[in-house]
Amino acid sequence: MGQTRKHHTVEKIGGTSMSRSRELLDALFVGDRNDEQIYNRIFVVSAYGGITNLLLEDKKSGEPGAFGLFANADNDHGWMDALSTAAQAMGEAHRTVLDHPADIKDADDFVRDRIEGARSCLIDLQRLCSYGHFRLSQHMDQTRELLSGLGEAHSAYVTVLLLKRNGVNGRYVDLSGWRDEGDYTLEDRIVEGLREVDFTSELPIVTGYAQCNEGLMREFDRGYSEVTFSRIAALTGAGEAIIHKEFHLSSADPKLVGADNVVKLGHTNYDVADQLSNMGMEAIHPKAAKVLRQAGIPLRVTNAFEPEDPGTLIDDKPTDAPRVEMVTGIGVYALELFEQDMVGVKGYDATVLDVLTRHNVRIVSKSSNANTITHYVDAPLKLVRRVENDLERKYPSATLNVRNLGVVAAIGRDLAGLKVMMRGLQALDAAGIYPVGMQQTSRTVDAQFIVPRDQMDHAIKVLHQALVEKLETAAEVKAA
Repeated sequence: MGQTRKHHTVEKIGGTSMSRSRELLDALFVGDRNDEQIYNRIFVVSAYGGITNLLLEDKKSGEPGAFGLFANADNDHGWMDALSTAAQAMGEAHRTVLDHPADIKDADDFVRDRIEGARSCLIDLQRLCSYGHFRLSQHMDQTRELLSGLGEAHSAYVTVLLLKRNGVNGRYVDLSGWRDEGDYTLEDRIVEGLREVDFTSELPIVTGYAQCNEGLMREFDRGYSEVTFSRIAALTGAGEAIIHKEFHLSSADPKLVGADNVVKLGHTNYDVADQLSNMGMEAIHPKAAKVLRQAGIPLRVTNAFEPEDPGTLIDDKPTDAPRVEMVTGIGVYALELFEQDMVGVKGYDATVLDVLTRHNVRIVSKSSNANTITHYVDAPLKLVRRVENDLERKYPSATLNVRNLGVVAAIGRDLAGLKVMMRGLQALDAAGIYPVGMQQTSRTVDAQFIVPRDQMDHAIKVLHQALVEKLETAAEVKAA
């Protein structure tokens, strides 16, 4: 692997920001930087915004893309049409980034080669599986990875074209394993991809997807690019890992509580990052955070379009004083199992967890008493209903209820002594919001208020005002 200076950085750009790559030329890649500041950086890129949805499925709605249609092939042409739609969208994406005709033609040729190569591969796979000895279902993981890798390969390639046209010695590093017959672990794939790179005079643009024996998507699904990013940082001994977003990590969603009321985090720790991930507000995938944490590498989250702002540093350091750093919420379904015979009997909780795991349902929080276990889950209602049906068969005498709720959490490195539960309950009561549940763990890093789903946004505003705005003001007055 090429030599880096002692404190080189590994930096990741998300899909929405990638779609504004021309703006990133000044804000992130070049601007007024000298050569030393331009180089000694490794960039890991996601696909352009919306492309992975077209290649796989819509992340929010679940509407199938090329993979979804191929996996459920009701007709032979639906997935082919979807792949063509993705190719068209990829072309439109790079036309907003590139302006030189030669670069556009180069990018068009690249998309055509990859898309038609993937199309031929999937046609051959369908033909092979038309024989009784082969099952299409056995190849779904590899197919999903093949299609997903097209997006990152495209955005990385186009970014290098853009950089070279603007005088930067960009280097395309494709970890997607395209037409590669080698057998690599993730570490081997990264080491091999970066082996010949001179970090002092080249700016490597690396695909967020990496093909490897472990199969990144099996474990991390759409979070794979952050895992690649963190492993590159650890393997190269980066001084800092940086994720560039389109916004700052703030004390709440500014659209909900008002831009003038939010406070930029500035500094927090990996414990808070894990809590944010649990609430669906990933600063970084928890498995990627674990890699950085174990390697002793701090993570910085910045606004890509405000290069002068240092953003928020995430490390292992405790806070100087207890405070609520963020208030956020997530919509959940409460799956409540009531069984009178549960008292003193072991096994109920394990059975519920087994069913939830089998249906791949994510648990946000849970609570229990003598005869009731409630799991607050982040999943589509139809999936929750399947879990409910399975549990009814296992426990025919139990009563099961499903409720549409919201979990609103006040999160901070240390909440000790802030009376978060009492202050929060008083504020919600004054606003006419009556929680159906509350809980705080002994580690005092978060406090959760469970409210009706249609009152979640209002609860976030109320709690932010009580636990962030008022407490921040009180702290400033005390300090003065």
